[in-house]
Amino acid sequence: MILSASKICEVIRDGNGAPHEGISVTPCPNLEEIEKSGEASISLRLGRWFLTMRQSGETHMNLIPGNRTGENKLSKRHFVPFGKEFVLHPGRFVLASTLEWLKLPSNYAGFVVGKSSLGRRGIIIETAPGVHPGFSGCLTLEIANVGEIPVSLIAGQLICQVFFHTLEGKPAETKTPLSGQRKPRLGQIKVDPIMDKLIKSKR
Repeated sequence: MILSASKICEVIRDGNGAPHEGISVTPCPNLEEIEKSGEASISLRLGRWFLTMRQSGETHMNLIPGNRTGENKLSKRHFVPFGKEFVLHPGRFVLASTLEWLKLPSNYAGFVVGKSSLGRRGIIIETAPGVHPGFSGCLTLEIANVGEIPVSLIAGQLICQVFFHTLEGKPAETKTPLSGQRKPRLGQIKVDPIMDKLIKSKR
């Protein structure tokens, strides 16, 4: 069940007071505005850290599970002060973090979508939208410009919205290496035992 505006505000008030009982968002959004809007989501802001892919002479990026190519070799980190802009050109892609730190208890999950006002200008946000129970950290956003002209992304602007829903069945917190992060990261591709066997079979 997706949470309504009033229910979102209720669980955020609970979470910011007692983080194990509700959803914690820091800094806290304007809950009165959310209640008045009636929207079934909260909007989050663009943080100050960005991660771009480096130009490389490599023929391809190796995605075989267990590949240990260093993140610093593949990517470059950028810091953008509040009010300043990061220009995203057509056909380019960047990872960014939300300004807000989000903490979900074990009985809630969420999903992230872009703002329609940005989507209509060619900015596609968050292609891996699931936020698992027990997640804690700044959300990493995958942002691409599929439009025809460069677009300036301004640190501190509203960038995405998060919908929350309750879980059925026994609550269980998900442990992920991407929790607890304030800056965007590529992360490692998980070693998949089945794919590993398929690769080794050479069939």
